[in-house]
Amino acid sequence: MTKTNSTILDIMNVLFWMAFVGLSINAAAMLISFGVTLFSGIDAAKNLYMTDSDLFILYEQNKLHYIQIVSLMVVLMILKAHIAYLVVQIFYTFNLNRPFTAKVTKLVSAISDTAVAAGILAIIGEQYCERLTNRGATIPVDWSAGEILFFAGVLYIIAQVFKRGTELQVENDLTV
Repeated sequence: MTKTNSTILDIMNVLFWMAFVGLSINAAAMLISFGVTLFSGIDAAKNLYMTDSDLFILYEQNKLHYIQIVSLMVVLMILKAHIAYLVVQIFYTFNLNRPFTAKVTKLVSAISDTAVAAGILAIIGEQYCERLTNRGATIPVDWSAGEILFFAGVLYIIAQVFKRGTELQVENDLTV
């Protein structure tokens, strides 16, 4: 491995740690803010963390819909943080000299599965918001379901490449 590759991987490791910590803090803050909103009422809903939307109007109209939308948002944030955590775990096990190991393959597959779950959750959120919007509610939440599913598809292909690469590497080790 060249010095440049090593430096780039070290920088990426730091960036993914920062992403993991940031996403975790966002998810926790949203969860705590949501909890406060449930116990404090409408005034807290106006200041829900990480929402520039008017979800408090939905809170006024139907508290159950509000709870479901914000719950979906919190779970989606948690799934994104989990993906960042899995990427950080790859940095601890990845070796460019022997990239195809069972552990790395398992982690890449887990990232792919989590991304698919996040994509499905985003589709559910998108459809739910669309249904509520058709009934007259204003819910300007961007779920980015298409982008998440595209990301999941790319990761699935990479996971399959790693799975096959691990099989070939094991076969090669046995024949030598």
